[in-house]
Amino acid sequence: MAAARTSRSSAKDRPSYRCTECGYSTAKWLGRCPECQAWGTVEELGGAPAVRTTAAGRVTTAAVPIGQVDVRTATARSTGVDELDRVLGGGLIPGAVVLLAGEPGVGKSTLLLDVAAKAASDEHRTLYITGEESASQVRLRAERIKALSDHLYLAAETDLSAVLGHLDAVKPSLLILDSVQTVASPEIDGAPGGMAQVREVAGALIRASKERGMSTLLVGHVTKDGAIAGPRLLEHLVDVVLSFEGDRHARLRLVRGVKNRYGATDEVGCFELHDEGITGLADPSGLFLTRRAEAVPGTCLTVTLEGKRPLVAEVQALTVDSQIPSPRRTTSGLETSRVSMMLAVLEQRGRITALGKRDIYTATVGGVKLTEPAADLAVALALASAASDVPLPKNLVAIGEVGLAGEVRRVTGVQRRLAEAHRLGFTHALVPVDPGKVPAGMRVTEVADMGDALRVLPRGRTRTPSKDRDEG
Repeated sequence: MAAARTSRSSAKDRPSYRCTECGYSTAKWLGRCPECQAWGTVEELGGAPAVRTTAAGRVTTAAVPIGQVDVRTATARSTGVDELDRVLGGGLIPGAVVLLAGEPGVGKSTLLLDVAAKAASDEHRTLYITGEESASQVRLRAERIKALSDHLYLAAETDLSAVLGHLDAVKPSLLILDSVQTVASPEIDGAPGGMAQVREVAGALIRASKERGMSTLLVGHVTKDGAIAGPRLLEHLVDVVLSFEGDRHARLRLVRGVKNRYGATDEVGCFELHDEGITGLADPSGLFLTRRAEAVPGTCLTVTLEGKRPLVAEVQALTVDSQIPSPRRTTSGLETSRVSMMLAVLEQRGRITALGKRDIYTATVGGVKLTEPAADLAVALALASAASDVPLPKNLVAIGEVGLAGEVRRVTGVQRRLAEAHRLGFTHALVPVDPGKVPAGMRVTEVADMGDALRVLPRGRTRTPSKDRDEG
């Protein structure tokens, strides 16, 4: 009997361990969490949790055939910002919880304050809770961006119980919390922003949203690597995760869907941040182009796809004689590895040897980042144009992925890209072989490899004539 009591006592006193990333619990220490596969995140908590079983209880709502479920309560309501509605899939669903994360200074608070004012109405109140600023500071920003409304309520709180009290007093249809890392619960140990506090705050607000049918927008911080700060459990709990991206020195801002239970995750919203606030851009291609009367060497246009949206962007290249033994390779808005690959292809397959000992600078216009392979052909032509100091023809766009063998490969959405280029007035396009139906009146040149593509340069190498298509 004493031995049994000793065994139970030792099991009770045995320390337990929990993963700080995903919350996985175990009775022994592990170097790698078996749940989220993260290294070095398992830490000791104390006594092992007692093993309990859950008996069947009363159900809150009876199960019904899926065809009889009422969908009227899940109708989206517009936020008043068309570009945000595009990413959300039509608007905010009652009871939905949205997490918006982005770097400091990118414009998260400005965007959500604008949404708070536009979404407020007689039937739908909006409650804006700020934990990072005072109420007077938010009021000054609201005056600057003209986001004042009689149905927009504002409070500065960092206590979770006070936030829940405001919900009972205001009864809002939309809650905006800026930010979830600044609010803490007095019932939980730990500083605001810690794993336990973030989990408790998010869980309480999610329960309140589901019970009240209230839409909730949570602002989240990001780490230095750009990932959303806090436990990954937060991203699993919420219904929608949005990433707010943009160079703080540029005007363009992108809201990209990372997770969306109510719509697609390949939609992107475009915004322009300026002194008077932030506005949506239904046609943002003008930000990525430089309008010139004369063609300039080292520039080439392409059409990139941000989600489902085609955007015409400009790639620029500049080559100069190097003054150091190791020439510089500088990129802005482009992946350095892809630019290096295009340089190798041009030297080996295009027989352009003037690039090896020169400083090379490549960049995009307007702060846009081109990461998809469809921009390879434009990067290669811009480099070849800069090396030969010969401009490409005006009104030309280049679309295609370039392989190490010099071949130009097909990419997705060629017809959508060509339609956008034609809408903006471009008349000539270089595309991979077999692009499908092309816009009427647009000259489309199919290129099989870099040799065919370089023929568009006035002093390019002569190769087998490429196949031109002129629909119209």
